[in-house]
Amino acid sequence: MKKHNYEIIVSWTGNEGSGTQNYTSYNRNHTITANHKYGEIKGSSDPSFLGDKTKYNPEDLFLSSLSSCHMLWYLHLCSTHKIVVNSYVDNAIGTMEETKDGSGKFTGVTLQPKVTITDAKMLEKANELHKQANKMCFIANSCNFKIDHKPNITVS
Repeated sequence: MKKHNYEIIVSWTGNEGSGTQNYTSYNRNHTITANHKYGEIKGSSDPSFLGDKTKYNPEDLFLSSLSSCHMLWYLHLCSTHKIVVNSYVDNAIGTMEETKDGSGKFTGVTLQPKVTITDAKMLEKANELHKQANKMCFIANSCNFKIDHKPNITVS
């Protein structure tokens, strides 16, 4: 079987100065970018299917949907648990397998969020909340494959 690998970067841009101090202290803005693609999201299909390689394809957007949904739930959970997040960037990776008839499906995704929090005492809880965010994520709950998480949380 032929495998296709994708990488997408979702960066939260909503820190308005106090991180996730409380539910209303931050906005939910974020950017979706990828290597070798322009900043603005413009769609096409994967180049393997005769698409424009400089534009985002459905597979990129699917992966960014998983990453964005996880991030938004994670930020929410951090805010309700009094964990102040100052930055969040996820370098998500997904694999799709194409079958002989041209159809295919994603077989795995790994989210690799790099998160910065303000309180070292909350580091363990901040790591645990990734599991809860995965349980809450609408997109993750719609998938029929395992979604792995490899968070890297630091304190600043």
